[in-house]
Amino acid sequence: MSTSPIETEDSPEAAGMPAFAVLGPDESPYFNRELSWLQFNQRVLAEACNEAYPLLERLRFLSISGSNLDEFMMIRVAGLVGQAQRGIGRPSIDGLSPTQQLAAIREMLAELSTRQQAIWRTLHEALAGADIHVADEGRLKPAAHKWLKSYFLEEILPIITPQAIDPAHPFPFVQNGGLGLLFTLTRDADKEQLIEMVLIPSAMPRFVRVPDEVTGEGGALYISIASLIQRYAAALFPGFTIQGDGLFRVLRDSDIEIEEEAEDLVRTFRSAIQRRRRGQVIQLELEEDFDPAAEEILLEQLGVNEAAVIKTDGMIGIDGLAEIVGEDRPDLKFDAYSPRFPERIREHDGDAFSAIREKDIIIHHPYESFEVVVDFINQAAADPDVVAIKQTLYRAGSQSAVINALIDAAEAGKSVTAVVELKARFDEEQNLKWASKLERAGVQVIYGFTDWKTHAKVAMVVRREGSSFRTYCHFGTGNYHPVTAKIYTDLSFFTADPKLGRDAAKMFNFVTGYVEPHALERIHIAPIDLRDEIYARIDGEIANARAEKPAAIWMKCNQITDDGIIDRLYAASNAGVRIELVVRGICCLRPGIAGLSENIRVKSIIGRFLEHSRIYAFANGAAMPSAQAAVYISSADLMSRNLDRRVEALIPILNRTVHDQVLQQVLLANMLDTEQSWWLNPDGSYSRVTTDGKPFNCHRYFMTNPSLSGRGGALEAGAVPKLSLRRGAAA
Repeated sequence: MSTSPIETEDSPEAAGMPAFAVLGPDESPYFNRELSWLQFNQRVLAEACNEAYPLLERLRFLSISGSNLDEFMMIRVAGLVGQAQRGIGRPSIDGLSPTQQLAAIREMLAELSTRQQAIWRTLHEALAGADIHVADEGRLKPAAHKWLKSYFLEEILPIITPQAIDPAHPFPFVQNGGLGLLFTLTRDADKEQLIEMVLIPSAMPRFVRVPDEVTGEGGALYISIASLIQRYAAALFPGFTIQGDGLFRVLRDSDIEIEEEAEDLVRTFRSAIQRRRRGQVIQLELEEDFDPAAEEILLEQLGVNEAAVIKTDGMIGIDGLAEIVGEDRPDLKFDAYSPRFPERIREHDGDAFSAIREKDIIIHHPYESFEVVVDFINQAAADPDVVAIKQTLYRAGSQSAVINALIDAAEAGKSVTAVVELKARFDEEQNLKWASKLERAGVQVIYGFTDWKTHAKVAMVVRREGSSFRTYCHFGTGNYHPVTAKIYTDLSFFTADPKLGRDAAKMFNFVTGYVEPHALERIHIAPIDLRDEIYARIDGEIANARAEKPAAIWMKCNQITDDGIIDRLYAASNAGVRIELVVRGICCLRPGIAGLSENIRVKSIIGRFLEHSRIYAFANGAAMPSAQAAVYISSADLMSRNLDRRVEALIPILNRTVHDQVLQQVLLANMLDTEQSWWLNPDGSYSRVTTDGKPFNCHRYFMTNPSLSGRGGALEAGAVPKLSLRRGAAA
């Protein structure tokens, strides 16, 4: 039994699309990268207002918007501030100088911060209605007061250290992300006024949950550590009268710059991580009623100008709300979801090599378990016929089963090579630890290029079979990270294709020995020829359009910022190529402009899972989607850094079954989604996709239907719903 096809409408208006626009004489054909990112975070924040989501999931989106914004400040804004301070006037893709960008960013940041606090107030009230009370002083009964004071005296007071702020004491260092309190005091003995700083250690939780037996009323009661210190500060300052206090938070420049001539990458990165902790202050958050005299001291001592100060009458450090999301209330969260183990491998009694040898396999995370990737390495480690394992490691997480599998393989006598990327932002320290552990186990650890990140996700296993060797490969669009694999949508492609195996070996030789690959048979590698292949495919669609053949481009990625790619897509649009782009985050391409991009539609999907896979498809002379289309998966987004300054892989999908699964299930479902999608408008704003027909949620579709790897019936009654397009909609 099958369901009716799911179809899109022909006209943009029917799908809620804005009308075409005309580019003004002073308007850039590109959107600003930083402002586009802020638009993305606005869409994340909008999910916190989505009443279709359970309450704690809405709170999760609010906290994610806070952590996203912190990283944006520490990296992107910090970079612009550095350029402005050094007098670098290099304009962005849309022609704005660093100073002009900073001014526009500050304006949007103020709006974003105000909106975050308004949403927090709404959610705070809704949480109380669901019996989760956060920083609710009105609910503190005598028993709770007694418990909290005891907790403060026993768990907090021994850890915190007051520091006098005066000429006799050097101003204390406030670490990146650090929270602190300033107290204005009067000494009772002589009425002298002092200012004292108390830094809240980063190892401490942001909130304390009062035990249920203490509250005696059911529900949950959370009190922030900062408010506890303020409440019981008299115990910290005996002999003083507290005149006032205020909470502040510091964000610092956290980018790491490595000189190309660095001789010892490990030593250089260890030093750079230490410098990052002491980077220039980029943002200072203060409570609205912060004491002016204390504020002046902070500004002077931290070297901050007023433009970098954000004052709020709400919560400082919105990201900290993630702790509340952990409350054990399944009724306020998404229904639990357990990924499926691929049927194809089950049919081979769990033998990954037997299954891959029979036919290529595509795995769709998180709907299908990441354990299959771990099992692939574990089986290689235990298999006496496996002689070598090579793998790239960009982000592996703090508890990595993949790392342990590589260690087991090395200890079992296999030849194991791990390319560990030290330049993976915010994972540098963890990767250094993994590299050291791998080396101690006998793994050959390679750090790759000094000036290029190795971002490709590739693992290869060489196995003795009979009198020869066979190479098995895994190519991924995501990291070998067991935690993010549960929430990021990514593809894992397993193959024993000899040509892909030979290309993978050449790619590893390129990274480990700087041997530039020649005569690649399948794979395209950045920064060598990946850009050229994308260009050639776009040009092929232009030629087909001019020859009046079907011409279309479908792309799914996280960001599009490269002007060369954008210009090529504009040329394709002008030639009549129909272009559908699903871009989760930053998009500098301006769609829907007459004479420039009128054949380009861009949408962003934001939902329960984070869209992360990169898929590039070209009609190749037949109406999309078809068996004739050229389909690729990749580790690379369409950004200059990915195409020119990283080692990336672009993998053609040639197996017919896998080709159809990637194109006509994964990519098509993203094109058809209406419930989680936003159209990018010609003016740079986003609006939710609307439909007069049956709504479609691509995440739900994959959660409730069989695995891409193939066998077995749908989880819901009936066969897999067939996805289809009306001709003309996107073909």
